[in-house]
Formats: sequence, C-alpha cells, structure tokens
Amino acid sequence: MTEETEVTDCPDGTGEADLGRALRALRRRADLSQRELAERSGVPQPTLARIESGRAADPRFRTVERLVTAAGGEVAVGVSTAPAVTGPTPVPHDDMRDKAGRRYPAHLDVWPVHEPRDWPGAWWAEWYRLPPQRYPLPLPPAAYELNRRYRDNRRWGDEVRRTAQVRRLVGDLPATCWRYVAELPDGQLVGELRAHERSPHLEHGEWHPGEAEREMVLDGVLVDPRYRRLGLGRRLVTALLTDMRGAGVEDVAALAEGAGIDLLLACGFKIEARRPAALRLGRPGRQSYE
Repeated sequence: MTEETEVTDCPDGTGEADLGRALRALRRRADLSQRELAERSGVPQPTLARIESGRAADPRFRTVERLVTAAGGEVAVGVSTAPAVTGPTPVPHDDMRDKAGRRYPAHLDVWPVHEPRDWPGAWWAEWYRLPPQRYPLPLPPAAYELNRRYRDNRRWGDEVRRTAQVRRLVGDLPATCWRYVAELPDGQLVGELRAHERSPHLEHGEWHPGEAEREMVLDGVLVDPRYRRLGLGRRLVTALLTDMRGAGVEDVAALAEGAGIDLLLACGFKIEARRPAALRLGRPGRQSYE
C-alpha cells in the first residue's frame, strides 16, 4: 500500500490552524486529496499544505475563497447575532500521526494497526500466519485504503450498520408467531427473520416432568444480497434470542446450511448430533455441487 501523509499543524493554536482544520474537513466531505483540491482551485498544492498546517503566515482572502469554493463550501464575512452554524464534520483521525509525526490524508478513512489483519498489505500476504519475530516488515501505526471504490463501499457499509434498525412486528400475527425486520431510515426492508413457538411434549403426545413446555423454532433468516456481511442477520437473531428469553423461552431449534450454519454458530447455537437428515431427489445423473 502506497504511503501518503500530510504536513502537521503548528502547535500554537492560532487562527491559521482553525482554518486548516476547516479545509481538511471540507476536503474530507468532498472526498478530495490535497493534489485534487489544488487542481480544482488553481492554488498550488504547497500553498494548500502550508495553509492546512498553519504555517501560512497570512493567506490571502482570494486564495482561501478559491480553496473553499472548490471544496464545495462557502465563505461568509460579517457580524451576525444568529447562532453559529455548525461546519463540516471534523476529520475523525485528525489526531493520529505516522511515525514521522505527520498527519494522515484527511479525505481517507484511517484505522489503527494492532495486528497484521489490520493492515491490507500484510493481510493479503497472510502475515497473520507468522509469529511476530518473522514479520518481513514492521507494522505501521495506522492503515488506510487508497482505492476509492473500496473506500466508498466501506463508508456505505458503516452507514448501513449505523442507521439500520431491527424491530419485531406485532399486530395481525398469531401469538406464537415471531417476526422481525431490518429496515433502513427510509423504510426499505433489507432483512427478515421468522420463527414460531411450539410445545415439545406435544410432538410425541406425552409430557414428562422437567421438560420445557415452550421452545422456539427458527424458520429462516433472509437478508438482501447487497446488504449481507454487514451484521444484519446476526442482529436479527440476537433480537429474537433477547426477546424470547425475556418471555421465558430458553430453547430454540433451527435447520441451516452453508453460510446459515456459520451465522447461527456465531450467535451461540451448537450443532446437535441427533438431527434431521438432508435429503434430495433430482434428475438421474444430476451433478451436485454441495
């Protein structure tokens, strides 16, 4: 992964440093690097770097205006008694520095590296299979993704995780039916779970003291293919487990295959030795991919 860093702020806390933070926040919102903003505004990249670092003694108003406008912001001059308007969201990793004390690019998403799995370069090379003393390179303090498509997908996934809600549907359903949905703020349904209660002793027509009189059967968990691997399926199952235990139901049974098995194991389910067999009837000579 290519290394890229930006110049640090001056530590004196002057107004230039505040202007630098505002420019970095604007660049992040516009998803622009220093070089890209310099090209859009016509301001030399070294000049932009000095302003963002607080090393520009007295940047010209026209220069600042060109930078702010090119980043999608507006410059206002005057005195107002109205409440201050909140500016762009600050860069979340503004306090992080590389080993040389330099700031990481404002428009990227930066995360700390604690182990090889956190560093894409080491992850692809499967460094995590090696003991630390055999790492070919020292781990950096942080990492980031330069590929814009991957970066956008990561941000989109984070937004879905943050805003998606899981709730139980009640109303026109039998009392023994449990249904949950995962939905986005606009009401779009992206996941669903269905389950029902049953009395185990009725399965054999008899009841023995000490047996649970209620248990849950998980009928299925569905997640829109585009929204898979974002934790929505696990949130649906967790919501069911939490509510059923609150209702005094402790046992839940399920049949799963493929990725569904991994999901339920991650939620605390265990495979039973005595379970129904999976059978299939198909055309003679039909090749099975299972």
